[in-house]
Amino acid sequence: MGLVLPESGQELAFAERWGHRLGMPFRPDPAIVARVAASAGLSTTEAARVVEDVVSFHAEPLEDYVRRRHAELKTYGARNPEIFARVAAELEGRVVAAPGLSERQLRRIVYG
Repeated sequence: MGLVLPESGQELAFAERWGHRLGMPFRPDPAIVARVAASAGLSTTEAARVVEDVVSFHAEPLEDYVRRRHAELKTYGARNPEIFARVAAELEGRVVAAPGLSERQLRRIVYG
């Protein structure tokens, strides 16, 4: 996963990506809600809440996830080499929120 700008000494600013964090209500995709409701035997309201919870969980920015997992594993006595190996392995299979990108950064991704 390549990040834009960290080599230049600039910190990436992460915008709040989900509507509920911006003061607007988050509305999950009705097709996903219907699928979760049907497959789990939930009401539409319950399924929407489950989808919102999952999206919120996976909206954690990469840096926040790494810092949180490092602190959690350190609490249980793990040392940095094993922590970093474990977090790297976890990241390979985990959906982690992408950084908020400016229009300029998006253009660079598309046009190089």
